[in-house]
Amino acid sequence: MFLWWMTNIILLVIIFFLLFLLSMFWPPDSPWAPWWRTKDREIREALRLAKVTKNDIVYDLGCGDGKVLRIAAKEFGARGVGIEIDPLRYFISTLLLRCNRVLDSKIKIIKNNFFNVNISDATVVFVYLVPKALNRLLPKFKKELKKGTRIVSYRYEMNLPLKKYDEENEIRLYIV
Repeated sequence: MFLWWMTNIILLVIIFFLLFLLSMFWPPDSPWAPWWRTKDREIREALRLAKVTKNDIVYDLGCGDGKVLRIAAKEFGARGVGIEIDPLRYFISTLLLRCNRVLDSKIKIIKNNFFNVNISDATVVFVYLVPKALNRLLPKFKKELKKGTRIVSYRYEMNLPLKKYDEENEIRLYIV
Protein backbone atom coordinates (compact mmCIF):
# COMPACT_ATOMS: atom_id res chain seq x y z
CA MET A 1 0.00 0.00 0.00
CA PHE A 2 2.80 2.41 0.91
CA LEU A 3 4.56 1.71 -2.39
CA TRP A 4 1.33 2.43 -4.29
CA TRP A 5 0.94 5.82 -2.55
CA MET A 6 4.58 6.76 -3.15
CA THR A 7 4.33 5.83 -6.85
CA ASN A 8 1.21 7.97 -7.27
CA ILE A 9 2.81 10.94 -5.49
CA ILE A 10 5.94 10.69 -7.65
CA LEU A 11 3.82 10.51 -10.82
CA LEU A 12 1.81 13.53 -9.71
CA VAL A 13 4.99 15.53 -9.04
CA ILE A 14 6.35 14.58 -12.48
CA ILE A 15 3.09 15.64 -14.16
CA PHE A 16 3.09 19.03 -12.36
CA PHE A 17 6.73 19.55 -13.28
CA LEU A 18 6.06 18.77 -16.96
CA LEU A 19 3.05 21.12 -17.00
CA PHE A 20 5.21 23.83 -15.43
CA LEU A 21 7.88 23.32 -18.12
CA LEU A 22 5.25 23.39 -20.86
CA SER A 23 3.87 26.68 -19.55
CA MET A 24 7.27 28.32 -20.06
CA PHE A 25 7.46 27.42 -23.75
CA TRP A 26 3.87 28.12 -24.71
CA PRO A 27 3.54 29.45 -28.29
CA PRO A 28 3.08 33.25 -28.49
CA ASP A 29 0.08 32.98 -30.81
CA SER A 30 -1.85 30.86 -28.32
CA PRO A 31 -4.90 32.47 -26.67
CA TRP A 32 -3.61 31.28 -23.27
CA ALA A 33 -0.77 33.04 -21.50
CA PRO A 34 2.35 31.05 -20.64
CA TRP A 35 4.19 31.54 -17.38
CA TRP A 36 7.04 33.68 -18.59
CA ARG A 37 8.79 35.40 -15.73
CA THR A 38 9.91 39.01 -15.97
CA LYS A 39 13.30 40.03 -14.61
CA ASP A 40 13.36 42.50 -11.70
CA ARG A 41 15.39 45.01 -13.71
CA GLU A 42 12.81 45.01 -16.52
CA ILE A 43 9.95 45.41 -14.04
CA ARG A 44 11.67 48.40 -12.47
CA GLU A 45 12.22 49.94 -15.92
CA ALA A 46 8.55 49.38 -16.82
CA LEU A 47 7.38 51.02 -13.60
CA ARG A 48 9.79 53.94 -14.15
CA LEU A 49 8.59 54.35 -17.74
CA ALA A 50 5.01 54.56 -16.41
CA LYS A 51 6.18 56.99 -13.69
CA VAL A 52 4.54 54.94 -10.93
CA THR A 53 4.22 56.73 -7.58
CA LYS A 54 2.62 56.13 -4.19
CA ASN A 55 -0.60 57.62 -5.58
CA ASP A 56 -1.00 54.87 -8.19
CA ILE A 57 -3.03 51.68 -8.23
CA VAL A 58 -1.19 49.17 -10.41
CA TYR A 59 -3.22 46.33 -11.92
CA ASP A 60 -1.27 43.31 -13.14
CA LEU A 61 -3.42 41.22 -15.46
CA GLY A 62 -2.25 37.63 -15.21
CA CYS A 63 -0.02 38.45 -12.25
CA GLY A 64 1.78 35.08 -12.09
CA ASP A 65 3.97 35.15 -8.98
CA GLY A 66 3.07 38.76 -8.12
CA LYS A 67 6.57 40.11 -8.63
CA VAL A 68 5.41 43.26 -10.49
CA LEU A 69 3.08 44.15 -7.63
CA ARG A 70 5.71 43.37 -5.00
CA ILE A 71 8.21 45.75 -6.62
CA ALA A 72 5.54 48.41 -7.26
CA ALA A 73 4.52 48.35 -3.58
CA LYS A 74 7.92 48.02 -1.92
CA GLU A 75 10.01 50.28 -4.17
CA PHE A 76 7.49 52.73 -5.64
CA GLY A 77 4.95 52.89 -2.80
CA ALA A 78 2.02 52.03 -5.08
CA ARG A 79 -0.99 49.94 -4.19
CA GLY A 80 -1.79 47.01 -6.45
CA VAL A 81 -4.30 44.47 -7.64
CA GLY A 82 -3.25 41.24 -9.27
CA ILE A 83 -5.66 39.11 -11.23
CA GLU A 84 -4.73 35.49 -11.81
CA ILE A 85 -6.92 32.70 -13.14
CA ASP A 86 -4.50 29.81 -12.62
CA PRO A 87 -4.93 28.28 -9.12
CA LEU A 88 -1.25 27.32 -8.80
CA ARG A 89 0.00 30.78 -9.78
CA TYR A 90 -2.63 32.39 -7.54
CA PHE A 91 -1.43 30.31 -4.59
CA ILE A 92 2.24 31.08 -5.30
CA SER A 93 1.63 34.83 -5.66
CA THR A 94 -0.44 34.96 -2.47
CA LEU A 95 2.20 33.01 -0.56
CA LEU A 96 5.12 35.14 -1.83
CA LEU A 97 3.30 38.40 -1.15
CA ARG A 98 2.40 37.26 2.35
CA CYS A 99 6.04 36.26 2.98
CA ASN A 100 7.12 39.72 1.81
CA ARG A 101 4.51 41.32 4.10
CA VAL A 102 2.83 43.34 1.38
CA LEU A 103 -0.37 41.35 0.93
CA ASP A 104 -3.47 42.91 2.48
CA SER A 105 -1.72 46.17 3.36
CA LYS A 106 -1.05 47.33 -0.21
CA ILE A 107 -1.85 44.46 -2.56
CA LYS A 108 -4.89 42.34 -3.28
CA ILE A 109 -4.81 39.20 -5.44
CA ILE A 110 -8.02 38.12 -7.14
CA LYS A 111 -8.43 34.57 -8.44
CA ASN A 112 -10.52 35.17 -11.52
CA ASN A 113 -10.44 35.71 -15.26
CA PHE A 114 -9.35 39.33 -15.84
CA PHE A 115 -12.08 39.70 -18.47
CA ASN A 116 -14.60 39.28 -15.62
CA VAL A 117 -13.03 41.82 -13.25
CA ASN A 118 -13.71 45.55 -13.37
CA ILE A 119 -10.37 47.36 -13.69
CA SER A 120 -11.69 50.93 -13.67
CA ASP A 121 -9.77 51.80 -10.45
CA ALA A 122 -6.43 51.27 -12.20
CA THR A 123 -4.12 54.20 -12.85
CA VAL A 124 -1.48 51.85 -14.30
CA VAL A 125 -2.08 48.48 -15.98
CA PHE A 126 0.84 46.08 -16.49
CA VAL A 127 0.48 43.31 -19.06
CA TYR A 128 2.83 40.59 -20.22
CA LEU A 129 0.36 38.72 -22.36
CA VAL A 130 0.37 37.13 -25.79
CA PRO A 131 -0.90 39.21 -28.76
CA LYS A 132 -4.26 37.39 -28.99
CA ALA A 133 -5.05 38.20 -25.36
CA LEU A 134 -3.93 41.83 -25.79
CA ASN A 135 -6.19 42.28 -28.81
CA ARG A 136 -9.13 40.84 -26.90
CA LEU A 137 -8.43 43.27 -24.03
CA LEU A 138 -8.65 46.43 -26.16
CA PRO A 139 -12.45 46.85 -25.91
CA LYS A 140 -12.25 46.29 -22.13
CA PHE A 141 -9.51 48.93 -21.83
CA LYS A 142 -11.50 51.43 -23.87
CA LYS A 143 -14.68 50.77 -21.88
CA GLU A 144 -13.32 50.61 -18.31
CA LEU A 145 -10.12 52.64 -18.06
CA LYS A 146 -10.24 56.34 -17.31
CA LYS A 147 -8.55 58.90 -19.51
CA GLY A 148 -4.88 59.16 -18.56
CA THR A 149 -4.53 55.56 -17.37
CA ARG A 150 -1.12 54.21 -18.32
CA ILE A 151 -0.80 50.77 -19.87
CA VAL A 152 2.62 49.13 -19.82
CA SER A 153 3.06 46.17 -22.14
CA TYR A 154 6.14 44.02 -21.85
CA ARG A 155 7.36 42.42 -25.11
CA TYR A 156 4.23 42.71 -27.24
CA GLU A 157 2.67 45.73 -28.89
CA MET A 158 -0.98 46.65 -28.83
CA ASN A 159 -3.21 48.42 -31.29
CA LEU A 160 -3.14 51.70 -29.33
CA PRO A 161 -1.17 54.90 -29.96
CA LEU A 162 2.33 54.30 -28.55
CA LYS A 163 3.59 57.05 -26.20
CA LYS A 164 7.04 55.68 -25.32
CA TYR A 165 9.09 52.65 -26.26
CA ASP A 166 12.10 51.30 -24.37
CA GLU A 167 13.66 49.23 -27.14
CA GLU A 168 16.41 47.77 -24.95
CA ASN A 169 13.92 46.26 -22.50
CA GLU A 170 11.00 45.77 -24.94
CA ILE A 171 8.64 47.88 -22.85
CA ARG A 172 5.85 49.90 -24.43
CA LEU A 173 3.85 52.65 -22.77
CA TYR A 174 0.34 53.55 -23.88
CA ILE A 175 -1.93 56.17 -22.35
CA VAL A 176 -5.71 55.90 -22.59
